[in-house]
Amino acid sequence: MKKLVSGMIAAGVLALNPVAGHAALGDETLKPETTDSDVQDLQDLLKDKGYFTYHKTTTYYGSYTTSAVKKLQKEEGLKVDGIAGNSVYKALGVFSKQAIVDEAKKYTGTPYEWGGETPDGFDCSGYLNYIFDRAANIDLPRVVKDIHKEGTSVDSPQAGDIVFFDINGNGELSHAGVYVGDGKFMHASSSKGVTTSELDSSYWSSRYEGAKRYR
Repeated sequence: MKKLVSGMIAAGVLALNPVAGHAALGDETLKPETTDSDVQDLQDLLKDKGYFTYHKTTTYYGSYTTSAVKKLQKEEGLKVDGIAGNSVYKALGVFSKQAIVDEAKKYTGTPYEWGGETPDGFDCSGYLNYIFDRAANIDLPRVVKDIHKEGTSVDSPQAGDIVFFDINGNGELSHAGVYVGDGKFMHASSSKGVTTSELDSSYWSSRYEGAKRYR
């Protein structure tokens, strides 16, 4: 079973942060004949898994990289086309913030169901469990208070981070959602089902208890 542990690199699950003006590995599809620093990062990961056997890594996506990607795709039962997209990154233990956001948006309008953890119906933590598992191979704890015990606290949430709330005002965390950018988060609301809300609205900002990053 997949485990969420501190030190995701040691667990083989990576999310590489971009430098200014440059996307993180996993946020963009890499194709043969591409020249980019991300190609070298991809080669390093393929080399660690035993797929890339050329004696040195480069920034060029040539025949050696294409062959390595095809070998991985074949072994993982993926479409064998030599292109490094989301499925290849996931097989390598790499996930992108955008993958989590994209997965979260797929279930907009899904009805709320207490204890629900499938697209037939979600509660708030069931929703987070489902999208993080599918997008990033991360197995979150099942309830909000335990999810909050994991991860790394951040001052300002970024897309893919989890935001937490004390709905009842009793000092206990009782609700959570995934931040999707532009001041918005997605969550399974008991009244609206899976929906998007504004973090700085009067209701949510007064109940906000911080954010954590799971990567």
